[in-house]
Amino acid sequence: MADHHGDHHADGHRRQQQLQGEAADQAAAEIIKEQDRLLPIANVGRIMKQILPPNAKISKEAKETMQECVSEFISFVTGEASDKCHKEKRKTVNGDDVCWAFGALGFDDYVDPMRRIYASI
Repeated sequence: MADHHGDHHADGHRRQQQLQGEAADQAAAEIIKEQDRLLPIANVGRIMKQILPPNAKISKEAKETMQECVSEFISFVTGEASDKCHKEKRKTVNGDDVCWAFGALGFDDYVDPMRRIYASI
């Protein structure tokens, strides 16, 4: 005679392991999404160092804070440019769209420098 209680217990244990595995997979996917969302911290640190005196040091916390801020800023401007493209039934965001987004979001001082950079590419 089979021990149905033991089978049920084993099934429950397998299901618990499966759920734990799925949770770990989801957590890993969220970490990857977070990394994809942020500019590489080494690049952010390099840009920050360009404006500072040669002997200046930058803390990890300062780099991480700047990384979050500039990544969010780029997403904000890009999202506005993307919305414009969507309304115009276009799939590709271009430099003119980004320049337009700067102005639309109130960053008027950035529009001319951005247009010059875009024109030189």
